[in-house]
Amino acid sequence: MFPLFVKLERLRLLLVGAGNVGLEKLQAVLQNSPATKVTVVAPQISESVRELAERHPGIRLLERPYHPNDLEYADIVIVAVNDRAVSEAVAKQTRAAGLLVNVADTPDLCDFYLSSIVRKGHLKIAISTNGKSPTIAKRLKEEIGSLIPDEMDNVLENMQTLRQGLNGDFSEKVRKLNDLTMVLVAKQAAPPVEILAKPKPAKWQQIVKWCLLAFLFMILGHGLLSMVPLTGLVDYVRGLPIDSTGFLVMTLAGFLAQMVDGSLGLGYGTISTTFLLAYGVPPAIVSSRVHSARVFSSGVSGYSHHRFGNINKKLFRTIVVPGIIGAVLGAAAAYFGKEYSQWVRIPLSVYTVYLGYYILRKAFAKRNPKDKVRRAGWLASAGGFLDAFAGGGWGTLVTSTLIAKRRNPRYVIGSVCLAEFFVVLSSSITFFILLKSIPLLDVAGMILGGILAAPIAARLVGKLPVKTMFVAVGTLVMVTSAWTLWKALAAAGLLHH
Repeated sequence: MFPLFVKLERLRLLLVGAGNVGLEKLQAVLQNSPATKVTVVAPQISESVRELAERHPGIRLLERPYHPNDLEYADIVIVAVNDRAVSEAVAKQTRAAGLLVNVADTPDLCDFYLSSIVRKGHLKIAISTNGKSPTIAKRLKEEIGSLIPDEMDNVLENMQTLRQGLNGDFSEKVRKLNDLTMVLVAKQAAPPVEILAKPKPAKWQQIVKWCLLAFLFMILGHGLLSMVPLTGLVDYVRGLPIDSTGFLVMTLAGFLAQMVDGSLGLGYGTISTTFLLAYGVPPAIVSSRVHSARVFSSGVSGYSHHRFGNINKKLFRTIVVPGIIGAVLGAAAAYFGKEYSQWVRIPLSVYTVYLGYYILRKAFAKRNPKDKVRRAGWLASAGGFLDAFAGGGWGTLVTSTLIAKRRNPRYVIGSVCLAEFFVVLSSSITFFILLKSIPLLDVAGMILGGILAAPIAARLVGKLPVKTMFVAVGTLVMVTSAWTLWKALAAAGLLHH
């Protein structure tokens, strides 16, 4: 096969057949070359084809059987009929007239194939499997299309402006273009404003930044105004009952959680919650501490993903609001259930045992390309609720489920991380309002542990076998949670020695 990009609007197209297949071929032509002159011939023309013809004046409909004289209206022919004999006859007559023909779903009769096309404005990428598998071509179209940002058309426009503004022969233009792009790569100077359009401010980056700053000032304001008197500051600090052991425990929990999260893209809440429950921290207190620390890590993570273009806006909009609603409800449920903490610890331990099993199962699960997520909003609501109520599970449930359902990992992780910031921020504010305080030292310990682990995890990511890491993390979570469950059952008097 020799690929060509044809200016179809300069040719006359004859389409034989006007059923579902004919409609599909006609739509493919008009999506790429809307001004093409098309003659449609068929004994019966479907309503969908008629509606399409009403919107495109270049389409002529002939509701009758095909006749060889119809080739007089054509430079190129597409046959879309469910009759092998008719297809063979039309193909033979078309070649005798010196024209090219495509016969739908019949590769041996085709002179050319219609490819699956990735379109981003002026950019077009045609995909062909030599007629072997149109389904594979469509799947590749979806994957490649999701990798190319929508701003690509603006880049092409800017490059055209740049090219047209260069003078000289070919070698001189190449030299100038190289100089300009070298400046951009080296970041030694700003690109000329008359050549490259100024990018629009990133809306979600600004929202994440200001929400993060607002939450930070809320914590600092609470600490300064409620906990620290304005007089006798030094004596007060010296007299603070600082629990060094508790601070180290929180630091270790943050370190372990960030090591796992930074290496796998999930598990921060699950690991930290499992560890703190095993240490004996009450469930509602666990969740409030974990979420307060995660506001900062998820904010930086979401900001970075948006900056590097890893966000699927449609997926983000689908999961963020349901996730926030679930998180607020989960935080409220955790607060009002703190009176029964020794009983709540039991279902939470069962839940974290399941999360460990869920992670462990991912190590051996095979992705099913036919699986699709039908209700991502409900998934986000459940993930937000369980994450706030139990202290973890957003990434473990939402990220892994979307990736397992054939979603593009890059955009899933980026979109879920950005949504996670708003989910965690909502649950943290809810806890702050209900608990009327945030344990600054505990949160600081978890943040410190995360900061220490982040560069190590970043260095390890991609170097350790993913399957081995999933097995190790899943096993750790299951064993620790099982031990916590055993202690909770014993404390509740449900186990007899």
